[in-house]
Amino acid sequence: MLVKEYRICMPLTTEEYRVGQLYTISKHSHQESDRGEGVEVVKNEPHEDPVHGPGQFTEKRVHLSSKLPSWARAVTPRIFYITEKAWNYYPYTITEYTCSFLPKFSIYIETKYEDNCGNGTNIFLNEKILGDHDVMFLDIAFD
Repeated sequence: MLVKEYRICMPLTTEEYRVGQLYTISKHSHQESDRGEGVEVVKNEPHEDPVHGPGQFTEKRVHLSSKLPSWARAVTPRIFYITEKAWNYYPYTITEYTCSFLPKFSIYIETKYEDNCGNGTNIFLNEKILGDHDVMFLDIAFD
């Protein structure tokens, strides 16, 4: 398993980011769905986690067939989509992506939003994994 850690310094608070993120996701979903292909919401329901408390579970399918170049459309099934499953316990989220065409391929993302510039201690990994991953610092205001 490949483990990458990105620490992204943002020029705003976690609450300001949350509002912007909700707006952007809503707007993008609407823009991409206007042609009959785009984001399909399969589930959107409250979810309770014993560790993180109340949150929201969403499952979406992002239909991509029309977005592929012609050579890729020739080798992929006519119905091609990415499934996004997200457990949102803001400021902590878990997101998992799978592909209808490659069912064994998946991307698993844990996100923790904090009011610092990535200089906190490691908040996810246990001691076993700590030595086997890269940490990348990104500062969108100054990089």
